[in-house]
Amino acid sequence: MLLSASVPTAGAVDGLGDPVFPSLGNTGYRALAYDLAFEYRADSRTVDATAVITARPDRTLAHLDLDALGLSVRAVRVDGRPAGFATHDEKLTVTPAGPFRRGVTTEVTVEYTADPRAALPHTGWVPTPDGFAVAGQPRSAHTVFPCNDHPGDKAPFTIAVTTPDGLLGVAGGELARTERHGDGRTTRRYVSPEPMATEVVQVSVGDYTVRERTGPHGLPLRDVVPTGRAAELEPALALTADQLTWAEAHLGRFPFRTYGLLPANTDDPAAFAFTGLETQTLTLYKPNFLRQSEAAIGSHMMHELVHSWFGDSVSPARWSDLWLNEGHADYYGLLYRYERGWPDAWGDTTLVDRMRRVYGLGDQWRHDSGPVAAPDAADLFDSQRYTGGALVLFALREKVGADTFDRIERTFLDRFQYGNATTEDYVRTASEVSGQDLGGFLHDWLYGLRTPPMPGHPDWTVGPVGGTGAAQGAPPGGARAVDGTGVARGSGTL
Repeated sequence: MLLSASVPTAGAVDGLGDPVFPSLGNTGYRALAYDLAFEYRADSRTVDATAVITARPDRTLAHLDLDALGLSVRAVRVDGRPAGFATHDEKLTVTPAGPFRRGVTTEVTVEYTADPRAALPHTGWVPTPDGFAVAGQPRSAHTVFPCNDHPGDKAPFTIAVTTPDGLLGVAGGELARTERHGDGRTTRRYVSPEPMATEVVQVSVGDYTVRERTGPHGLPLRDVVPTGRAAELEPALALTADQLTWAEAHLGRFPFRTYGLLPANTDDPAAFAFTGLETQTLTLYKPNFLRQSEAAIGSHMMHELVHSWFGDSVSPARWSDLWLNEGHADYYGLLYRYERGWPDAWGDTTLVDRMRRVYGLGDQWRHDSGPVAAPDAADLFDSQRYTGGALVLFALREKVGADTFDRIERTFLDRFQYGNATTEDYVRTASEVSGQDLGGFLHDWLYGLRTPPMPGHPDWTVGPVGGTGAAQGAPPGGARAVDGTGVARGSGTL
C-alpha cells in the first residue's frame, strides 16, 4: 500500500539500518540544528541539560524517534507544548498531540539529567576528577544528548555550558557569549555554524586554562589545558601552527574558524582507551601523551589534525566509509613523519618502506578484518581501516602520479566540504579528475578479498595468510589497531 503524505506513519524505531550499526540513527526526518545547554553540578558530579533539536520531517509522522541512552528525561516539548515520550532500546520516542507534518520545521525540546560516571553498555562521557569531557565516536553521542546519532545527518550546533566559578566550561566552535550570573555560576555559549556530526561534538568542564595563539593567515588557535599542567604541555601545544601550515600545503585552507587541543584532565585508561580523538575544532587528548618529544607525538598530532578535513568537514555518509577518514589521516600522518626523518616503531624511514611492509600483510588483514571498505562493528577500528586505507591511497598515487593524486584530494574536499561523502563519491571523483576509469582498480583495492598488485612495484609480494603478524612485520598485537599502529587506538606511534 502507498501512504500519502497526509497519513501519519510511525517513526523508525529500528534505526537507520546502517550495516555497521543498524539500530543507530532514525529515518523520517533530518536534523537542522542542535541547541544544547549543560549545567555541571559539582556537588553531585551530574549534569542537568536541555537539548533543542530542530528537525524537518520528510513524511508525516505520528511520533519521532531520537537516539538516547542513560539520560533521565524529565520533560519533552514539541514546539513549546508538552508531548508524550517513552525511552526504550536506546531510543527516545516523542509523541505530540498532533502529528509531525511533512516538510514543516519543528522544535523538540528535551530536559534531562545525566551522570558522566554511570555504568552503560557504551558511553560518550569521559569523567575526570573535576568534571568531564566527551568522546562520542562511534556510537555514544546519544549517551550525552538525544540526537539523530549517525554521521550522515550533520547539523550546526550551539552549546551553552554552565559551571560553578572556579571551573571552566568549553565546547567546540567559537565562544559567542559569557554570562556571569552573580550567584557563583558562569555560562559560556559556543557556536559551530558549520555542520557537525554528532560523534565529533566536544563539551568539557574542568579546572582549565585557555591558551590562545595565532595560526596561518590569522587563524585563531585555542588550547584548553588543565591549569596545573599548562607549562609542561606547552611544547606540544606550540607545534600546532607549523603543523597547520604543512597540512594546508597539502589539503588546502583549514575548513573551520578555529582549532585547538583539549588535553582532558585525566590519564586514567578506564576513562578513555585512546590517545586522541578528532572532536571538531577541539581535539581531545590524554595529557601524558603530549608530554613526549615531537618525534614521538608529531605524526599522531598530524593524524588528528588531518581529520579536520577528512572526517569533520567531509564526514562519512555510512560507517563503512570510515576508511576515508582514517586512511587519509594515517597517510598524511605517515608522510609528515618520514619527511622529518623520524623512524617508526619498526625502523622504517620512508613511506615506501612502510607501505611495502603493510602490503606484505594485505591478505592477512583482509582475512582477519575484511576488505578495507567493508567493515563490521567488531573490526571497524582495525588497522585495515587505518594503514590499510593509507595503502589504498598510496596505490592510487602510484597509479595516477603525485600531481593528479593531489588534484583528486583537493577536488574531493572542495566538492563535499561540510557535507558527507561515500566511497563511491571518492571513486567517481578520482576517475573524473584523472581522466581514466578507476572504478575497477579501486574496487579491487577497497573490496577485494586478495591484495591487488602494487602499481610501479612488481617486486612487492604479499605474505601468506595464517602467518603471525609479528613474523611478517605486523604491529605488535596483530590487526586490531588504530591510527596505523596495531597497538591501541590513537597510540600515536604511526
